[in-house]
This record gives sequence, structure tokens and C-alpha cells, in this order.
Amino acid sequence: MAQKTPLRLGILSAFALLPALAQGGFPYPPQMQGAVEMEYKAAGGVHLNLYVFNPPGFHANDKRPAIVFFFGGGWTSGSPKQFEQQCRHLASRGMVAISADYRVSSRHRVKAVDCVRDAKSAIRWVRQNASRLGVDPHRIAAGGGSAGGHLAAAAALIPGLDETTGDTQISSRPDALVLFNPAAVLAPVPGLPNGRSPADMEKRMGLPLEQISPYHHIAKGAPPTVIFHGQADTTVPYSTVEAFAKRMAEFGNRCDLHGFEGENHGFFNYGRGGNKAFQDTLAKTDAFLVSLGYLKPAR
Repeated sequence: MAQKTPLRLGILSAFALLPALAQGGFPYPPQMQGAVEMEYKAAGGVHLNLYVFNPPGFHANDKRPAIVFFFGGGWTSGSPKQFEQQCRHLASRGMVAISADYRVSSRHRVKAVDCVRDAKSAIRWVRQNASRLGVDPHRIAAGGGSAGGHLAAAAALIPGLDETTGDTQISSRPDALVLFNPAAVLAPVPGLPNGRSPADMEKRMGLPLEQISPYHHIAKGAPPTVIFHGQADTTVPYSTVEAFAKRMAEFGNRCDLHGFEGENHGFFNYGRGGNKAFQDTLAKTDAFLVSLGYLKPAR
């Protein structure tokens, strides 16, 4: 079991712990009863699926809001099953809820930039196939935890980094973000704890750090965002998401940050702590989506 590290752990060195702490114990390949498996991409001989949960009374000619979740695991491991329960809830509330697979280094020997390309491909595929999925192409949210939160934020904020085979005439940018302890700051920022090994992180990312760091690409007009983060997180320091939320506000963007006192990395996962934090973050996710008009108020 990994030892706890000081709260002021540097940004870059902290992410070295992500594979050990962010897997969550979710099995791979995933088995999710009732989900419809749809292939959205083949890359490097790998076939990547979306696991689609349709709402009650769903019809293919609907125009439902949708959300695409990306699992955590340090761009190294993890499973789409991580967000199964969030998907089930949001589908029950009327959304098309999707958990996406993507390539990771332990299974496919890829860099984090390839993970970003897969995330953008997944969102683009959902938008391109909105009519067959019963989805409103203008109400597609993206969510994720840890490295998966990074992928959702990167798809929203970082231009380029598209798969060369993708139709870039179709936007891969989500319309809203739901982020759980996201790795949102990957390059040094004045006033935040700095890591000691940017060269190692760049090797892992496959790009210079600023090019793949969502914080460094925030601009006016970013999608409305909600973040859930443990204030005792020693893997992705809470100060990084505070800085992210502050910068979003400086550009006039909505960013609701919910800090959870005493909670560490992955606190929101289904099955932890009697599901108290899971239920709390799910209720706040629901309320955020209601505020955007994606869901009707719960009765």
C-alpha cells in the first residue's frame, strides 16, 4: 500500500503516484449489464468501445442530453466500470449516459497525449452519431476522475491534439464538464507547489507540459464546470483545483468547486465509505445538470 505523502507535494511528482492510487479496484474488461456497447474508434489495432446507458422510454429520434465519462488511473490503467453507477443514475433521470474506454500505457504502451486523442474521438463520435443515439449534439457533457478528469478538461480547453483520422469539422468539445479530483494543472504555476521532474512528466505525457495542461489553456467561453475534490488529496493537491477555478472565474467562466474536508483521492468512488461521498457528489452533479437545463428538477 502506498504511503501517504505531504499535502504540499509538488504537482509533477504527485502525479507519479496516480497509477497506484487511482485505479479504484474496478475490473477490466468491464461487464455492465444493460449497457449497449458501441465501438467508436480503432487505433493501433485496438478497438475502443462506449458503454451506453439509455434512459427509460428512450427512442432513437429523441434529443436527449448526454454525458461521456472517462475513468481514472494515471493514464496507465483503470476501467470504464468506474462510472457505471453514475451512468445508471443519470440515465434514470433522462440522460444518455456513457462510460468510455480509451487506451492506457499498461495495456497499449501509449502516452497521455494518445489518451487525449481518444477522449476527443469519443466526444466527436457521440456528436457525429447524435441522431442514431437520440442525443442533442449541443448538450453533450464530459466527466471523469483524476486522469479521466484531465481528459474531459483537455477535450474542452486544449485545441488540436485530434486523431489524424477524425473529422475535425465535427467538434470534440464538450458543452459542460463534471470533474472529480481532476489532474487539471500539469505544468508549473507560480504560487503552486512545483514538481522536481518535469522531464519525466513530459516523457509520460508525450508533449511539453504546457501543451497538455488544461489550466494553461483556459480562455473566455469555456464550458460550465463543476469540480469535486478532497481537501486532503495528496495525489492531486487541492490547491491546483483552487487555482483552476480561480482562473476560470477570471475569464468569466462558471466553475463550481466543491471541496470535501478530510477526503483524499478517489473519495467519490462507488463502494467507498458506505457511499456517503458517492451519494453527495452524485446529488450535486444532478443539481448542476438541472441548473444547465440538462435534467428536470427531481420530484
